[in-house]
Amino acid sequence: MQSNQNSQKRTQLYLFLSAIFLTNALVAEFAGVKIFSLEKLLGLMPAQLPFFGGQKLDLNLSVGVVIWPIVFLVSDLINEYFGRNGVRKISFITAGMIAWSFLIVLAGTAVPPAGFWQELNSTDPSGNPFDINFAYTSIFRAGMGIIIGSLAAFLVSQLIDAYAFHYLKALTGSKKLWLRATGSTVISQLIDSFVILFIAFYLLGNWSMQQVLQVGLVQYTYKVTLAILLTPLIYLAHWGIDWYLTKKAD
Repeated sequence: MQSNQNSQKRTQLYLFLSAIFLTNALVAEFAGVKIFSLEKLLGLMPAQLPFFGGQKLDLNLSVGVVIWPIVFLVSDLINEYFGRNGVRKISFITAGMIAWSFLIVLAGTAVPPAGFWQELNSTDPSGNPFDINFAYTSIFRAGMGIIIGSLAAFLVSQLIDAYAFHYLKALTGSKKLWLRATGSTVISQLIDSFVILFIAFYLLGNWSMQQVLQVGLVQYTYKVTLAILLTPLIYLAHWGIDWYLTKKAD
């Protein structure tokens, strides 16, 4: 009886973590079309940090990157409790759902718009002419570039993250959760941060290689910094999961 209850709890836990993982990964694909300025958000002057080639580096990030550390935090928790097989399973399921979303968006941008829909949305709030179908297609087609790039980057980085996490766990045992969680993210995100930008915005977009390197560097720095800052949250989640799994039913 106790064994059956524990099995049910583990199944529910995996479904819950997988839902968070999949939802954040999918939302990041489409939200990531927009690049925002961290300096403007914080009310600061542009950083203008020295960058190679005589260029200046500002703190520009993809909106999708903001929530991406959650994906890797959850990935580490899945790896901790369900091993590499658990991570691989949800990674391939998520990749499949992203690919499915790609097909839906491809069809959605290809179908002809209804006349009344264009008329109702023919001006912006200032009264200027506005082509909503062009805007819709531009945004979602840009998102499709991110989908293609991220499918490659996502699967590679996730599998590397799972392997690095497992390798560090084999070295440290049950100790130093912070090391395997942060260490695996540092390694995997080096690939993810640049591969997705290279494919989505360089090969399939209109960015220069320099812009890819600039934004990639900022995003990688952000991910690593946040991975370190989220370390207490990993321990808190670990404690909560242990309590949930060992808690006796009323």
